[in-house]
Amino acid sequence: MAIVSAVQGREILDSRGRPTIQAACVLSDGTAAAASVPSGASTGAAEAHELRDGDSARYRGLGCRKAAAAISGEICAALAGRDFASQDALDEVLIGLDGTPNKSRLGANSILAVSVAFARARAAAAGEPLYQAFARMLPAAPHVLPRLTINLFSGGKHAGGQVAIQDVLMIPLRTQSMDATLAAAHEIYEAAAELILARFGMRRLRADEGGLAPPANSTREMIELAAEAIAKAGFTPGVDVALGVDVASSHFFREGRYHLDGEVLDSAGMIDRLAQWTEAYPIVSVEDGLAEDDWDHWPALRERIQNRSIVLGDDLLCTNPARISRAIESAACNALLLKVNQIGTLTEAASAYRLARSAGWKIVLSVRSGETEDAWAADLAVGWGADQFKNGSITQAERTAKYNRLLEIETQTGWPVRPF
Repeated sequence: MAIVSAVQGREILDSRGRPTIQAACVLSDGTAAAASVPSGASTGAAEAHELRDGDSARYRGLGCRKAAAAISGEICAALAGRDFASQDALDEVLIGLDGTPNKSRLGANSILAVSVAFARARAAAAGEPLYQAFARMLPAAPHVLPRLTINLFSGGKHAGGQVAIQDVLMIPLRTQSMDATLAAAHEIYEAAAELILARFGMRRLRADEGGLAPPANSTREMIELAAEAIAKAGFTPGVDVALGVDVASSHFFREGRYHLDGEVLDSAGMIDRLAQWTEAYPIVSVEDGLAEDDWDHWPALRERIQNRSIVLGDDLLCTNPARISRAIESAACNALLLKVNQIGTLTEAASAYRLARSAGWKIVLSVRSGETEDAWAADLAVGWGADQFKNGSITQAERTAKYNRLLEIETQTGWPVRPF
């Protein structure tokens, strides 16, 4: 049981210099904890609503004072003095208090900040690590660390749009520890930086998530660069280190066609293109290969590439149980990109997780492009037994905070990294 004394909201800045929310939760025994929430750039249409101020004279309308005030005011009034036996009990009150299907009244950003702050306060009061508190929500018995999918190159909305797709990621396959995984990623990142300097004369300009953003002429060239960087770093592509692609197709899908690398493709043509990439390169993960509303063609994509790559839904699913159920019924994909802020509370995200697992799907827990130095997502990836953790590149404090937390957990537990 945990009695909430007070919650308080505060507007802070995310890694892009845009406002986001931090919530503090104080329990009746004096335990206090805070949590900060992220914000995405590449957002699905079905995501829960972020409450923004809309004042164009301040942060171009992106301010979060309303969300902070909702926490300190209405949410605090609803929670203060109440005894909550579980995370579910608190989240149920938050969901009911908002009263809308997509958190549009109080904002998913304010609701999630309180949800995570309460989880952290309860863990602190119990004297246990946060990942163990998260594990009890499923329930789960964590014993491994997630395998990392690490941003190497960025385009799309995360960079300058020099190529249409959003990210090319490196996935170390053989490393058995977090330490070895990050060391390998560092070697590949450095090799990639040297390659793009030699080829394009480009210094280390970074995209939203810390990845490099070379001025490649096509998606294929960017993928080839990534494979070349792996080899230059002394690893064998497809054996030691594989690739993932975050296609983010919704952002170049217009009037039923995909506008990619100067070509206009229908859905069948886009599936052919993705299949060609997975056949030619060691790509083991394809995220949002088709647009979020192109439901009719997702099953064909899965059938075409599932023997070589997981078919990962992000914008398609938005961590939303209703959309996940539809994807399961239609065999649209076989993996969920789980972003808690897409749905609004830990409890709802756990429901999405359980649903995906019931279908035998892989779970990739992901952070967002606009992050903070708060590392709770690393604990969540461990506590919920995610197969993979997508945290951006190996640069920038909002990314390294999560990696450093995983290194800390590894030191404390001795747990290995999950086999791929």
